[in-house]
Amino acid sequence: MVATPIESPSLIELAKKTRDSARQLAMLSSQERDRAIEAIARSLESASPEIIAANEADCKQAEVDGISKALLARLKLGETKLKATIDGVRDVKKLPDPVGQVQIHRELDKGLILKRITCPLGVLGIIFEARPEALIQIISLAIKSGNGVILKGGKEATRSCQTLVKVIKQGLANTKVNPDAVQLLATREEIQALLKLDEYVDLIIPRGSNDFVRYVQENTRIPVLGHADGICHLYVDKAANIEKAVEIAVDSKTQYPAACNAIETLLVHKDIASQFLPKVAEALGRYKVELKGDEITREFLSIAPATEEDWKTEYCDLILSIKVVDSLEAAIEHINTYGSKHTDAIATEDNFAAETFLSQVDSAGVFHNCSTRFADGFRYGFGAEVGISTQKIPPRGPVGLEGLVTYKYQITGNGHIVADYTGAKAKFFTHRDLT
Repeated sequence: MVATPIESPSLIELAKKTRDSARQLAMLSSQERDRAIEAIARSLESASPEIIAANEADCKQAEVDGISKALLARLKLGETKLKATIDGVRDVKKLPDPVGQVQIHRELDKGLILKRITCPLGVLGIIFEARPEALIQIISLAIKSGNGVILKGGKEATRSCQTLVKVIKQGLANTKVNPDAVQLLATREEIQALLKLDEYVDLIIPRGSNDFVRYVQENTRIPVLGHADGICHLYVDKAANIEKAVEIAVDSKTQYPAACNAIETLLVHKDIASQFLPKVAEALGRYKVELKGDEITREFLSIAPATEEDWKTEYCDLILSIKVVDSLEAAIEHINTYGSKHTDAIATEDNFAAETFLSQVDSAGVFHNCSTRFADGFRYGFGAEVGISTQKIPPRGPVGLEGLVTYKYQITGNGHIVADYTGAKAKFFTHRDLT
């Protein structure tokens, strides 16, 4: 990657403009920000034919360039997906305002009042893969939470992203939100320069490959939030309901195989393997899923062997590795060794086994008797998400509005000084929480 000089006046000016606009945005009322989000939704609806045409051009070029099937699935933005994304924008509008929430309201002494109040982070730098709808989600969440945003989409989605940002800015032009609060970078070279703008950017959210996320983390002083691989698992316990487990496995793999919350490995308890494996293989076969298995799995199924590398691989395709394990503990050990701390599920009718799995699997999402595809900000009721975080410190999992605000402490007094609270005649603090 070739670095753009950090002295580049155009990029610094863009970042300053975004920060200034973000500060104005942070002062707007909840109603004014919600009106801006509705304006975005209407603008997107009006320009839908233009947006879809731009996306179709991107898809055609991507196919010529030999893009993978997984990336092409993420890139495509048809009428159905666009409409669902616009519906998601309006869902964001309906969410409670995350800004200005009083988390602590405390009397320190008479007339000396402490408040801890939520506030926007400032400016978000979002670098994302070829998913145009992610741009729409990110911008709506940023405006709802009072943040400016600088975006860089994947090269495959260049036309889509340019058209979407143009349409969104047109919608914002008729509101109190300055369109300069939303910016789109044009070139790959600008990414490295963006990572150096710690004076203007408050949080970087990379959405891409494991190597890329690591590159971002190692080349910036700006806090980074994000996840790399989505190596998700379904463990079918010996106490699983076979029919239920088959349905969960099929949905977790085939409903949208390119998604980061689709399973890549299926773990099966040895006591149920002979009954479960033929049934799940038949069901997955209807979707043309390519199966790979360990030695024991291949005693029941005529499939290709799985290698050590398969347990570490995010296929993002109709490929699934299967392993037979001796116990619940072995399944948990496998997941904690090879998983990416994204989302993992257990199918079982044994509540103790389920509780053990949920407490001991070290992932952002741990599910019982349901598809891993539920790991999504929209499905969680967040309206949308800016990404999924697999780190342990909050926010974790799908990141919605709560991950885009911080807080500040405010104290109001009436000439109070610390000297009055020290020494032999020191006054006492009341530390009384107020309603």
